[in-house]
Amino acid sequence: MTLVFVAQIIFWVSVGLIFYVYLGYPILAYLISRAFPKNVKRAEIEPTVSIIITAYNEERDIREKLENTLLIDFPLEKLEIIVASDCSSDGTDAIVREFADNNVRLLRQPERHGKTAAQNMAVEHASGEIILFSDATSMYEHNVLREMLPSFADDTIGCVAGKLVYVDDSGSTVGQAAKSYWSYETLLKESESKACSLIGVSGCIYAVRRSAYQPMYPEACSDFLIATVVYKQGMRTVYEPNAVCREETNQHSRKEMQMRVRVISQTFTDLWRNRDMLNPFRSGFFAVELISHKLLRYSVPVFLTAALISSCVLSFVSLYFLVVFAAQIAFYSTAFGGWVLERNGIKAGILSIPLYFMLTNIASIAGFFQFLRGQRYASWEPIRDAG
Repeated sequence: MTLVFVAQIIFWVSVGLIFYVYLGYPILAYLISRAFPKNVKRAEIEPTVSIIITAYNEERDIREKLENTLLIDFPLEKLEIIVASDCSSDGTDAIVREFADNNVRLLRQPERHGKTAAQNMAVEHASGEIILFSDATSMYEHNVLREMLPSFADDTIGCVAGKLVYVDDSGSTVGQAAKSYWSYETLLKESESKACSLIGVSGCIYAVRRSAYQPMYPEACSDFLIATVVYKQGMRTVYEPNAVCREETNQHSRKEMQMRVRVISQTFTDLWRNRDMLNPFRSGFFAVELISHKLLRYSVPVFLTAALISSCVLSFVSLYFLVVFAAQIAFYSTAFGGWVLERNGIKAGILSIPLYFMLTNIASIAGFFQFLRGQRYASWEPIRDAG
């Protein structure tokens, strides 16, 4: 077996896997959702609801968030609002106390243990049949509960995820690219929801049956793990696109990178602790979703590197592979150019797409090594621009 033959195998397998991750799997999920759709039996219901807002040093946004939450269309006698403060050291807690007369309750962790621990604590004190989790920076449309609750009339539904819409009024390079990427992810969520179940939700807008919620370890990425927790109980997590919340994007690549590295590291921990769910004979198409959407997606940097090195080897004996190798170098150069422009405060335009693609894949590498090193994220810092 010659070096050229081995290089060709490596190249085409790598390219095939990249295309499967970004195109083949979404098509597969879409086809299954159309051929074998798992429908939801919706009905108008009004269970009691607890809205849990986790917060750490959110004095900038918490007042607006509470005012926004109080405008939600739902009977106040069936609604409680809990702010779970992870030992905030600014004015967050004081602002929350101002809303005590509006059925807003402050729960403060005695020690700082992170977002997931704060959620666990709040659920223990919550009285609602349905728990809606939110972030302090997420602004809801007034009809979110009217759109999410009908799905819980179906006993097979344990969690309902809403639609996160990113807002970037500044038109920043990273913000605009993140919006484009999220539009792609949203289409994939719709297919996964109908084909089987979501494997993760947006942490700023998802509702869970109180009876289905199980406390999670502090370093868990709760908005990813919750779908697995629910699925293990024989229930699904579904997507409700009409339940909308809006949130500002990160506007700088450094902050977006920090967020993605943390989330990816946490996700690797969750996948490792629940690796039995990666067996299709145990969890069916849910395993295919986990492998395709997470494991293989996070492995794309390996495939990209293998494709680059193998095409470099082959470029010495093939004009075709010389062109392919040059095209890859050109693509990575445009990503670097986008980064240089963004670092100098210049909007990168179309270069924002290759920049964001490389940012997400570099974050996958960094997140994986953080996981291997045993780095665990429990406490969190708000990652956003000062307003």
